[in-house]
Amino acid sequence: MKRLRSLSSESPTLTAPYAREDLEHLLARFGSPLFLVDCNVLRERYRQLSEALPGVVLHYALKPLPQMAVVRTLAALGAHFDLATKGETALVKAAGISPDLCIHTHPIKTDSDIRDALRFGIRTFVVDNEDEIGKFVKHRTRVELLLRLSFRNPEAASDLSRKFGCEEADVPRLLDLAARLGIKVCGFSFHVGSQVPNAQMHAKAIQVCAPLLAQGRASGQHPLRVLDIGGGFPTYLDTSEGEKIGDFCAPIREALKVLPADIRVIAEPGRFLVASSATALTTIVGRAERQGRRWYYLDDGVYGTFSGQVWDTTQYPIQSLNTEGPFYPSTLTGPTCDSIDLIREDIHLPELEIGDVLMATAIGAYTTACASDFNFVPRARIVAVNTDFAEAD
Repeated sequence: MKRLRSLSSESPTLTAPYAREDLEHLLARFGSPLFLVDCNVLRERYRQLSEALPGVVLHYALKPLPQMAVVRTLAALGAHFDLATKGETALVKAAGISPDLCIHTHPIKTDSDIRDALRFGIRTFVVDNEDEIGKFVKHRTRVELLLRLSFRNPEAASDLSRKFGCEEADVPRLLDLAARLGIKVCGFSFHVGSQVPNAQMHAKAIQVCAPLLAQGRASGQHPLRVLDIGGGFPTYLDTSEGEKIGDFCAPIREALKVLPADIRVIAEPGRFLVASSATALTTIVGRAERQGRRWYYLDDGVYGTFSGQVWDTTQYPIQSLNTEGPFYPSTLTGPTCDSIDLIREDIHLPELEIGDVLMATAIGAYTTACASDFNFVPRARIVAVNTDFAEAD
């Protein structure tokens, strides 16, 4: 097995599945709790989705895991980027990403947000109503807009069209308004929601947008040439995801065939690319017996890396690095003083000691990104492994 590099100025190199001694080496080097981002997994996930959506330009949506190593790894593969805030803009700028590879997709923005993105060099923005179009009058010579449509999706774990997007019937009026104001609309966008069980709503949205593109182009008002099909590509937290994504995207590939060849199709994957890339290591700092059950108190919890259990309604696979002996019903709790800081109330684990380490996998999306400093408990240290660039510790 390929061993860890010893040079502190270089990114550690790991071979999955990780050996216990390698993980212990990393804990000794970086401390606990620890959050490992495996860039090899990022590369594989990007390859899988690229093959499932040939010809579609993938804009990584930073919000599930806004980390420098993630941005640089995906950029090296040819990825583009989907930004929504000043902080995300600052991150890609610091990573040396060209603004030509970025779009700003938050439908609701302050003028400060717009000016900040324009200073970086972004030219494409998303809007979904009259007020937002009006915000670009003073910038009309420097921007082009994507008009976001709403497609409500009760099957989605998070129905993003509840909060953003205009109705299909509003499109002609909004295009007319933009034309009167001298603002270019370059296409349409939509997001059918997160963690959708199938791509039927993606296909329906494409089928709705296709004639709207044709009608808008025929009118000559706007140079409609872009369709942004959003994200929502699901992560099932199992080992067959790569095979599933090809099947999942089949309806999308079929629906895209109706578009003219010169339409540029882009997508905004986030969770799918990063969810399985990360592993969390957390150490037992205390234990107790309560109602006949073993309780283990960890140095990470739902206010930290495990925040995705609250915000993303996801439970992550957890196991002990020590797998010897009989297993017992156990409870895992985080380090804060809050009683809701419970990671798992019924998990079978061997008898563990203070100082033993637990590992959670497939924990890359909406975890550290949503972590807080509640109770002034330090967040997990984030370390990228298998990078192709040197990083300082």
